[in-house]
Amino acid sequence: MVKSRTVLVPLSLAALVAIATLPLGRIYHGTLLTWLLLGAALAPVLISTALQRLPAYPVAPVSVLALGGYTLWAVQVSARAGQVDGPLWTLWTDAVRNGIPRLLTALIPIEPQPDTVLVPLVATWLAALAAAELAVRGRHVLLGYAPPVLLYVGCLVVVGPNAHQALWQPLAFAGAAAVGLAVTGRSGTDALAQLSRAARMTFRVRLAVGACAGLAVTVGLAVAVAPLLAGRVHHVPTDPRRYVAPPSLDAEDENPLIRLSGWALNPTQKLFDTDITGPAPARDLRVRLAVLSDYDGVNWRVGGDYREAGRVLPAVNGPGATPATGPAVRQRITIDDLDGRLLPAAPTVHQIDGTRVAYDQASGTVIRPEGLYPGLSYTVQSRQSTVDVNLLGAAEVPSGGSVARFLGLGPGTPPTSMSDLAQQIGGNVAGGYQRALALEDFLGTHYTLVNDAPSGHAYPNLNFFLFSPPALGGQKGTSEQFAASFAVLARMLGLPSRVIVGFQARPGVSTVHGRDALAWPEVLFTGIGWVPFDPLPKPNTSPEPLESFKPKPNPSTPPPSVAPTISISVSPPGPHRPSSSPSAVPAAPLPPWIPFAAGGGGLTLLLGGLAAIVALRAAQRRRRLDRGTPTNRVAGAWREVLDGLRLAGRPAAAHLPATEVAGYANRVGVPAHERRKGTVRPSTPPLDELATLINQATYAGTAPSEEDAQRAKQQALAYVSELRARRPWWRRLLWPADPRPLRWR
Repeated sequence: MVKSRTVLVPLSLAALVAIATLPLGRIYHGTLLTWLLLGAALAPVLISTALQRLPAYPVAPVSVLALGGYTLWAVQVSARAGQVDGPLWTLWTDAVRNGIPRLLTALIPIEPQPDTVLVPLVATWLAALAAAELAVRGRHVLLGYAPPVLLYVGCLVVVGPNAHQALWQPLAFAGAAAVGLAVTGRSGTDALAQLSRAARMTFRVRLAVGACAGLAVTVGLAVAVAPLLAGRVHHVPTDPRRYVAPPSLDAEDENPLIRLSGWALNPTQKLFDTDITGPAPARDLRVRLAVLSDYDGVNWRVGGDYREAGRVLPAVNGPGATPATGPAVRQRITIDDLDGRLLPAAPTVHQIDGTRVAYDQASGTVIRPEGLYPGLSYTVQSRQSTVDVNLLGAAEVPSGGSVARFLGLGPGTPPTSMSDLAQQIGGNVAGGYQRALALEDFLGTHYTLVNDAPSGHAYPNLNFFLFSPPALGGQKGTSEQFAASFAVLARMLGLPSRVIVGFQARPGVSTVHGRDALAWPEVLFTGIGWVPFDPLPKPNTSPEPLESFKPKPNPSTPPPSVAPTISISVSPPGPHRPSSSPSAVPAAPLPPWIPFAAGGGGLTLLLGGLAAIVALRAAQRRRRLDRGTPTNRVAGAWREVLDGLRLAGRPAAAHLPATEVAGYANRVGVPAHERRKGTVRPSTPPLDELATLINQATYAGTAPSEEDAQRAKQQALAYVSELRARRPWWRRLLWPADPRPLRWR
């Protein structure tokens, strides 16, 4: 039984900790994290088991040193698997500093990278260490199950509603716990053979009554609690990620549409190099920078929810998302003079290697949270979406709350002239796709594409672009005005639309310059998805007169000076190069309640642990002094005295007989500092009679009586109480919470 306990208890603890971490594997990509956490569950249990014969104080330092080495190795392995470059120490310190916020802002499935594996690994190691010390060294198996249970609860909270149910895991957890309890249980029937027949019958009756009472309580609890638990089976748990803000964009990245005029004025500015392979035609090969879905009457904005992601990105899940079944496109992109955080990539992206990214799953766009810098190089694997042209002729557009974002026109009232123009163009056209084609044809045949038009896409800017005479600067603009006008007019016709900012690319090795930047609109059609349109005029064509489309009641006028426009100086800006090394971006801050909750939880665990130790000490004293035969109780009283001497820091030598131990105890009853001060206090109660009783019970073969056991109890309690009272105040306070007597033998 002893050998089975030595082997099975550590194994059950390691199994409990390992099973507690399995829910995390359901929100991580691959199996790397599962194997790392399995090692973190086994190693501290093995260390504590191997060192259980040594004093307790060296175990924690040894285990923490092993934890440091294991985390360094895990960071190296996860960095290699996730293709994260950098010195090992830098990766480790970054993971320590930003592990929690990045874990809670990472996109699911989470890529096992240094900053997403370190926190689960450390939590698993500490839970296994605490469980092993309590159950293996302290021999309190049930109390040792508390750390794995807390770890299991923490893993379930982190997973939240983001994974499917796995019934076998809690069943396996309960089974492993039962094994550990079974091998440490005691039957309590060893002494039945020494009892009389009547006593044995009485014992069995009491045992049966107790079992029936326990069964009744269990059934009652099951009947009372089962309906409550059944009602929570389909309850969706809270996702902790809702309380943590993901990386945010600055104004330049939130609205990159305003950068087009600057790039148009500096057409030779080198933005990035590309090496693109794939069967896509050159005219369809566009690298996307941003998707702008929100319009408030002044600015188009990205409004994305960017979450930390790994190399493999999940499929787009926003409105109009369709499986990308077109040709595969591989891009090798090297940044030159493009700054900001938005990462150029051809749609639809499903894998990025070479840099850490954050991903907006609704739009399929990516950013680099630390920012772009010259020389940054990464590889993108994309698959283009294809549209069945046979379905476009009769295509209609969706409606309802799911697409309300793509129909918004801002809080104010749009200009009547633009609303009238939209109705003149497509009000009498049947079919959503036909209305979109009418808009595309109108803008492409009545307006002129220029490079020196000022930036701006608020209502006054668009009204000026659409209706002002060419002599005053109207009816001319960059792709910014064409795409923004198309999208706004489309929304006025009930067509869900958005604006895309990107670059025209070329197959093979090439360079993208400022002149390659452009914007284009997209319209959402039911059952088809997002379809791009090209409202730009065809090369070498002259615009047609606008008079037949110009609203009569609202003659065009230049926008007033107080209009909320966004403009860029017409003088070519100097090339802007960011620093050669990316600037560090602070991790998303934790909500203010998390530190208080963590502190409160830690304080609760500490107070709970102290209360458990006090309760166990009290139970140990009752077991020694109040239970068993008088001989056992006299021996228990003597153990209380010996433990009291050890707690006071004056243990008796093991070779001394009981009478000499009693004399030694009487001498050390008064601390040295009181003897030096000459303090007059009553002497500690003598232990001579207790020493005589223990000698009589041990060597004389004469069993003490019930009265002897009571006197031994009184003498032991009186001596220990007086011994404690003579200690300093802080030692008196910690006396009942000292866990050492629980493992002294």
